[in-house]
Amino acid sequence: MKRRLYLLATMILTSAIVSGCFGGKKADQRGYIVKVGDTVPEFNLNFTDGTTKSISSFRGKYVMLQFTASWCGVCRQEMPYIESEIWQRFKDNPKFELFGIDLKENAEKTIEFAQQIPVTYPITLDPKGEIFALFCAPEAGVTRNIIIDPDGKIILLTRLFDMDEFNSMVALLEKSL
Repeated sequence: MKRRLYLLATMILTSAIVSGCFGGKKADQRGYIVKVGDTVPEFNLNFTDGTTKSISSFRGKYVMLQFTASWCGVCRQEMPYIESEIWQRFKDNPKFELFGIDLKENAEKTIEFAQQIPVTYPITLDPKGEIFALFCAPEAGVTRNIIIDPDGKIILLTRLFDMDEFNSMVALLEKSL
């Protein structure tokens, strides 16, 4: 009898964990656990020079977050377009910020990666994937772009690098800025 109760309790607990009953969010088909219209979760951007800034300190601006990693071939394909079509065009606009967020790599690797591409927009650190986990399921991949409006609401989510989707993102920024 005790063994049956133990097995039943184990099955119920396992089911609860798998279904996300303990605060986990179910990911959409692209691996996002956030959606357009959500308020961006609070977190700190960790810069390669050791400084940090909270994402909420950029309220009042459009913010683009780009999740990336040096081992991601699609990221390496997309980043030159982000540099030329977005960063170089909007970097002097006081209503715009762009931050790469390098997934699970240290500062030295991140700096080397940015120089290899090359990109000049700031790439920040997410060495344990904690920032990524605020937006995506743990097994979800990069590259991803998230556009946040001045009120802190997510207005666009992209996944992988599709030129049509990228051009739509550029058009959204042009219209917004």
